[in-house]
Amino acid sequence: MGGEEGEKEECCSTQLIDGDGEFNATGLENFMKTAKVSECGLAYAVVAIMGPQSSGKSTLLNYLFRTNFKEMDAFKGRSQTTKGIWIAKCVGIEPCTIAMDLEGTDGRERGEDDTAFEKQSALFALAISDIVLINMWCHDIGREQAANKPLLKTVFQVMMRLFSPRKTTLLLVIRDKTKTPMEHLEPVLREDIQKIWDGVPKPEAHKDTPLSEFFNLEVTALSSYEEKEEQFKEQVEQLRKRFIHSVAPGGLAGDRTGVVPASGFSFSAQQIWKVIRDNKDLDLPAHKVMVATFRCEEIANEKLSHLTSDEGWLGLDEAVQAGIVSGFGKKLSSILDTYLSQYDSEAIYFDESVRNSKRQDLESKALHFVHPAYLTLLGHLRAKCLDNFGKALEQSLKRGEGFAASVRSCVESSMLEFDQGCADASVKQADWDASKVSVKLRRDIEEQAVSVRSAKFSELITNYENQLTKALAEPVEYLFESAGGDTWALIRNLVQRETGIALSKLTTALNGFELDQETFDKMVQNLRDFTNNVVEKKAREEAGKVLIHMKDRFSSLFSHDKDSIPRVWTGKENIRKITMNALTASLKLLSVISAIRLDEKPDRIENLLYSSLIDGKVTPVDPLATSSWDEIPEKDTLLTPVQCKSLWRQFKAETEYIVAQAVSAQEAHRRSSNNWIPPPWAILAMIILGFNEIMLLLKNPLYILLSFVVYLVGKALWLQLDIGEFCNSPVSALVSVASRSLPSMMETMQRFSAGEEQVHQHTGPPAPSNSLQGSQSFSNQSNLTTSAVPADSSSFAESNSLRSESSNERSKSALSSSASSIECSSSTVTQRQAANVEADHM
Repeated sequence: MGGEEGEKEECCSTQLIDGDGEFNATGLENFMKTAKVSECGLAYAVVAIMGPQSSGKSTLLNYLFRTNFKEMDAFKGRSQTTKGIWIAKCVGIEPCTIAMDLEGTDGRERGEDDTAFEKQSALFALAISDIVLINMWCHDIGREQAANKPLLKTVFQVMMRLFSPRKTTLLLVIRDKTKTPMEHLEPVLREDIQKIWDGVPKPEAHKDTPLSEFFNLEVTALSSYEEKEEQFKEQVEQLRKRFIHSVAPGGLAGDRTGVVPASGFSFSAQQIWKVIRDNKDLDLPAHKVMVATFRCEEIANEKLSHLTSDEGWLGLDEAVQAGIVSGFGKKLSSILDTYLSQYDSEAIYFDESVRNSKRQDLESKALHFVHPAYLTLLGHLRAKCLDNFGKALEQSLKRGEGFAASVRSCVESSMLEFDQGCADASVKQADWDASKVSVKLRRDIEEQAVSVRSAKFSELITNYENQLTKALAEPVEYLFESAGGDTWALIRNLVQRETGIALSKLTTALNGFELDQETFDKMVQNLRDFTNNVVEKKAREEAGKVLIHMKDRFSSLFSHDKDSIPRVWTGKENIRKITMNALTASLKLLSVISAIRLDEKPDRIENLLYSSLIDGKVTPVDPLATSSWDEIPEKDTLLTPVQCKSLWRQFKAETEYIVAQAVSAQEAHRRSSNNWIPPPWAILAMIILGFNEIMLLLKNPLYILLSFVVYLVGKALWLQLDIGEFCNSPVSALVSVASRSLPSMMETMQRFSAGEEQVHQHTGPPAPSNSLQGSQSFSNQSNLTTSAVPADSSSFAESNSLRSESSNERSKSALSSSASSIECSSSTVTQRQAANVEADHM
């Protein structure tokens, strides 16, 4: 049999410590895995055998446990067979039992002085073994210098180096038993052992400690293997039965309180041998804690490593990164439970305090590892609840519910949803606090609610501001254009009325927001301020156009009478009075637009402007030579006194021309009336000198009829040729008359002949077309007169040319229809008369 892997498949062995004292850690690890010792927990036992060299230790173990330790070949001589310490798994023994074969003592290979390894190996065997077999010769019992006494003394001495050692079973195996009965051998053996124990130096703590405190002494005897092999095998088989269930209560293994779990046996043995080799006292309790610490930490790290690569966890983490995972807490708790349970099952036999401490470390590290996924899930949950809050609030507002009530309901719903999500995500192994995320969610919800409320406020305010702007802008502009003494009073009434309507609607709209009084008052004041700003803005716009408004006001009042009928300057109008009234009205408009008067405070602006600009009162100090009004704040000033004076000067300069045109029109009308009416003396002379002709006409009716016909033809030619143009420009009139004379004569004759036919056909008077033409002529004349503007000689000649062409066209059209030609001719004549009036104004 060799020391390496044996011939039997069921058994495996390895050298644990070589002859030089080197520990074979790798070989032990492989042995633990191959023999599956690590899975045994506390259900395993270690049996060591010590004794003199070539005393049959390996042979006994091989027959007892069916191991494959190397045995001495007696035919080759007696020599050292086992070097160092070997271990093997016992075959067919339950529970798992490890047999440890120690190098024999008192060997000539090491010599008499090299006992260090013997003591070290003996201490190592006592430290890790549950049962120690001591091989001794039967013929040495009772001898003072027996070969087994030094060995027992060594065992007892090294035992003192163990602090708080566990109770070990010493099974004394008497080899090559003689005929002496056991009842006689055993008392002698026990007495010798007690003497050895009493003679061993002990520390003060164990000076009076009996041997039974450290060892359970068992004695057995075996026949000679060489002489009685079959009997030897039968006795060994009987002894083998004692090792079955040796770790059970009352079993051969004895005390089990200090046993290291099988998974920590490899590390424990290595550390014990290291301490022994360093020639230090071996503190088994401390060593037990050290082994437990190492192994529990190793197990914990292994489970944590498995957790990080667990497919279930990786899938769960990936799903959490994408969104909310339903049942996250249960799934993660299950995964953690799996690895914590595995730790508990593997570390259950180690020191409880160490085991629990390392378990807490494992749990803490595992929770720390998975905590980011939990936070990610809470982040998704917070985002979802925040989004749901916004949607729920929008739907609630669409249903017409109050804003504040909607916010409260939606906040409660969202926070409840978040709490339920946190409960679903909670991990039973952790006491993670989601309050910070909950507080952040509530803060985000409140910020969103404030944002929505601000948007609603802005929408409401903008809506009512637009309504106020629409309701005020055009009316205020109209009031400024038609400014009078009560303009600002009307504006104030308008502002008050429209503001009241808007505030009433706004108050109703804001009822659902449950605003505090201060905020509500602030919004109301802002709306009032906006209304004032609309008026002020429009007032400033109109102030920039005040000169245009003043000229329009002056032109309207100057060119129209009190019934808004355009004036015809006939010479009977009082231009001075009309001008003064128009100037006064324009000045009133200037005074109205010069300052903003929304506070109903009286002022003297109008009186000051009137006295300075119209009355022209001379004062030592010009009251308008300043940049501010006495009663008006600077912010309400639209036009300063200096600006008003400058505008008035410009206004006067631009309206003087209109007045001059009116005066010229009066003079022209007066001259035209006087030129065509002969003086009284001329009328008297004509009557006296033409008396005979008058009597001739009266006596002969034919002359009267002929004179009437000549009058009609002359009158028609007069109107058709517009001979009145000679009064304005004889040369141009002559040219115009020459170009129109022939067509006009033909048109006149045709109308005349048509008129005679109508006289013969109808007994009644002709249709009153002349009156209609006269009214049209009057209307056209009035319009042309009121809109008269100065024109130079070139424009007048161009006008005559256009009238000539128009006359030719009308003449041609008259040849086709007499009735329509007469009407068009009358209208044309009327227009020409208006043009003459225009020329007279020049």
